[in-house]
Amino acid sequence: MELSTLDWSIVAIYFLFVLITGLVVSRRASDSVSDFFLSGRNMPWWLLGVSMVATTFSADTPNLVADLVRQNGVSGNWAWWAFLLTGMLTVFVFAKLWRRSMVMTDVEFYELRYSGKAAAFLRGFRALYLGLIFNVLVMGAVSLAAVKFGEIVLGLEGWMTLLIAGSITLAYSTLGGLKAVIITDFVQFILAMIGSVWACIYILGLEEIGGLSNMLAHANVVDKTSMLPSFDDPNVWVPVLLIPLAVQWWASYYPGSEPGGGGYIAQRMFSAKDEKNAVGATLLFNIAHYALRPWPWILIALASLVVFPDLDSIRSVFPNLSEDKVGHDVAYPAMLTMLPPGLLGLVAASLIAAFMSTMSTQLNLGASYLVNDLYRRFLKPEASEKELVRAGQLFTVVSAVLGLGLGLMLTSAGQAFDLLLLLGAGTGLIYILRWFWWRINAWTEIVAMIASIFVASYFTFVNEGLESWEKILYGAIITTVVWVVSTYLTPPTNEDTLRNFYEKIGPGGSGWNSVIKSASEDGIQLKKADDHLGLELLCVVIGITTVFSALFATGAIIYSDMGQALGFIISTLIGSVILFLAWGKMNKA
Repeated sequence: MELSTLDWSIVAIYFLFVLITGLVVSRRASDSVSDFFLSGRNMPWWLLGVSMVATTFSADTPNLVADLVRQNGVSGNWAWWAFLLTGMLTVFVFAKLWRRSMVMTDVEFYELRYSGKAAAFLRGFRALYLGLIFNVLVMGAVSLAAVKFGEIVLGLEGWMTLLIAGSITLAYSTLGGLKAVIITDFVQFILAMIGSVWACIYILGLEEIGGLSNMLAHANVVDKTSMLPSFDDPNVWVPVLLIPLAVQWWASYYPGSEPGGGGYIAQRMFSAKDEKNAVGATLLFNIAHYALRPWPWILIALASLVVFPDLDSIRSVFPNLSEDKVGHDVAYPAMLTMLPPGLLGLVAASLIAAFMSTMSTQLNLGASYLVNDLYRRFLKPEASEKELVRAGQLFTVVSAVLGLGLGLMLTSAGQAFDLLLLLGAGTGLIYILRWFWWRINAWTEIVAMIASIFVASYFTFVNEGLESWEKILYGAIITTVVWVVSTYLTPPTNEDTLRNFYEKIGPGGSGWNSVIKSASEDGIQLKKADDHLGLELLCVVIGITTVFSALFATGAIIYSDMGQALGFIISTLIGSVILFLAWGKMNKA
């Protein structure tokens, strides 16, 4: 198909907007690395929260949802819904701790929390690992979605789509730094939501679909609508529900859902005006990401089962689509080709915006690691602010080339999702416990990182016969056992470092009692932390219940189950009131 002049005009207007934004903020962004990577640490919660949501809505997200729904039904989304548990821990426990640390990156945190050569090595290695290897893999997955979207909707070859959208993303990211990213994210989110909701409404009204009720009753759809998997077959509910809720959310390091908060979520918290704005931003993100956004994608994925019941039906309609790119995830962009001129341009612009939003964030984040935690820390400590900014711009370009290139090599959104989960399986618990247990040390993280890479390599290239959920489970168990043993076999962090960390961060719980006691024996009275951990964990549970209730209430309304909908709405309202009161109490304290 070909886009109309109106469609291309809408896309062109969006491109012009982001370029102008980059130019407008470029002068301020080049003043210092703090301005370039953290936007001066003065951003409000609502802008940061929307930026987190926009970044997490990458171009591959609706494709992934389509893949999950077509193969496992609506309940397949528990593969990412389970990360709400991680998200709420970040909101009520970790957001204020991260903002209090005053580091520039979550990798710099290593030399605040740990000591000695091991801490320095960990910081440098993680800067390279996250800044290049892991970051490039994330960008590759996002670029893959852009390739498929370009081939199906835009009628362009994959490399051409990446060249155009990638060049514009690179331009405003390099010029404007994080502030340009955050400002464009705000518009991108609004555009993306309008596009996905409007597209959903139009598609459901197509003659081939026959409206919402007809679609839900269709033979290809009726057994895919349940929000919970069937509990009759352990081969269904164990991988779809049990593993994500029992293991995956705390064991895996996944971009945007890192246990303990990290990556671009941490970067946004560092950019907040204060702790209160950091908490507010992450709360808004989790509400919008899990409760507000999923259903338009899910409904389009279900509708695709009516129009494209299998992969052969997709091949027949899109014979020019590269064979290695044919998968259930392309059903989403395939459905978009049924949109009329104007609306197709808006949706095209919204998905290009989603691609650019995630790419720009990953480019800025990856460059921040390479500049702050590698170049300035180890290669040229005496570098001026201007030189550091130029280094950041150079690293941004290099990362973009590698990430876009990888996108041409990958084949499936699900493939990239599984690989990212497996790479970090077993390391997640460390990122939670290191704040609250003094005995975690740099060697703990080094050993866990090495173990997870070996485990992921083994299950990916040697023992390929296991299911994805089995690989994550076994990977998490093996890696966790290895790092727990190594924690007790390696020397603890320097006592002065532990004491300084405790006084600066003020973590709650009893895991620091040994450090407090040791300091007291040396005649040093550490300032006792304001311990609200019990209330914070209660808020985590209530927050999870509230957001899931809102998600399921929407689903029940869509399915015309008004009794269930009413129950979920009441649960949402009660939870919201309790959270409001508890948050007020914590802020006052």
